[in-house]
Amino acid sequence: MRKLGLVLMMFVAVGACWAASKSIYDFSMRSIDGDQVSLGAYKGKVVLLVNVASKCGFTPQYTALESLYEKYKDRGLVIVGVPANNFMSQEPGTDAEIKTFCSTKYNVSFPMMSKVSVKGDDKTPLYTFLTDASSDPQFAGDIKWNFTKFLFDRSGKPVARFEPATKPDSPEVTAAVESALGK
Repeated sequence: MRKLGLVLMMFVAVGACWAASKSIYDFSMRSIDGDQVSLGAYKGKVVLLVNVASKCGFTPQYTALESLYEKYKDRGLVIVGVPANNFMSQEPGTDAEIKTFCSTKYNVSFPMMSKVSVKGDDKTPLYTFLTDASSDPQFAGDIKWNFTKFLFDRSGKPVARFEPATKPDSPEVTAAVESALGK
């Protein structure tokens, strides 16, 4: 019995170390065009991950997101838009409709993923990881609304979380992006 307890403790410790060392690079998602995308493709980049919606009061943030992307993409910033329909059905469209909306209304050129769930029982694994206190103790917590922003350093570790009302071109976001790019 003692031996079994020791083995279980070792297993739990190894699992905890694995969870602690996990990064966004360990996840894959479908792009808005339907291709499988490993977030590992962004290794060495600073990533701003944003859950987005087309019919939200914060939707005009697409303009600032695109401006931020254009300003810093050559220095290694990637913005990844993740459409979600979790909040008052504010992202009802298909991937094709979302893509058309983003490109025609806001000239979005940063990568967009396929629509997923960012909260609830059907939450996508990436957002389960991001919101779980055991894997992300500093920035964990439920996604409260559209346009929640997670900033990751070049090693894929989270360095900041910004709630929806914080605009992408705010001094806080700009300073955090510049700091992460400088590393």
